[in-house]
Amino acid sequence: MAESPAAKKARARKILQRLEKAYPDAAIALRFRNPLELLVATILSAQCTDERVNAVTATLFMRYREARDYAGAEPATLEREIHSTGFFKAKTRALIGLGRALTERHGGTVPRTVAELTALPGVGRKTANVVLGNAFGIPALAVDTHVSRVSQRLGLARADDPEKIHDQLCDVIARPQWTRATHLLIIHGRRTCGARAPDCPRCPVNSSCPWSGKTKAVSRK
Repeated sequence: MAESPAAKKARARKILQRLEKAYPDAAIALRFRNPLELLVATILSAQCTDERVNAVTATLFMRYREARDYAGAEPATLEREIHSTGFFKAKTRALIGLGRALTERHGGTVPRTVAELTALPGVGRKTANVVLGNAFGIPALAVDTHVSRVSQRLGLARADDPEKIHDQLCDVIARPQWTRATHLLIIHGRRTCGARAPDCPRCPVNSSCPWSGKTKAVSRK
C-alpha cells in the first residue's frame, strides 16, 4: 500500500526530530563572514571537500574582499590560488564572471532571490539555496549528493534529477525547516548513511527507513 502524502509528512517530521537529537551540532561546514564569501566558497566546493575549500579561502578571502576584486582578477593568478580545489580553470572563469556580473548588475551586492542568483555565472539551484539559507536566513533546501542519497533511501524522494528531488522534499518538509533539514540530511549522510558502507544498525532513523539495502550488525565471536 502506497504511503499517503499525510503519512509521509508525518514520517518526515519524525525523521528530522530524531536526526536533530542525534546531530545537534549539524551546521554548514564552509567558513564565511558574508554572502559573497559563502557564494565563492560554495562554487569552489564543487567536487571538492569542505576542508580543502576552507584551507584555500583562509587566504583567498584576505585578497579578494569585494565582487570587483574577482572581476579584476588575473586568471593565471586566481587559478594558482584555487588550484587545489580541482577544476580550477572552470572555477576561475566562474569567479571572474561572477565578480563582473555582481558589479555590473547588482552594485557588488549578492542578490537575495533564486532567480537572480542562478542568473550569475557558476551558480546553480543548489548553490543559490546554500546562500539563501545560510547567508540570508531564507528557508531553502539544497540538494547535494548526501541529501539525494539519504532522502531516497528514506523514501522521502525518488528521482534522478536534483531539481525533482528538491521539489519532492519541499512537499514533505515544512518550509521553516528546509535549511535545517539540509544540514541534518548532509551530516547523516557523512557520519552514518554513507554511500558504500552505511551503518544501518546504529542509524537513529532505522525504524523509519524503508530502504531494502540496509546493512546488518556484524556478529563478533
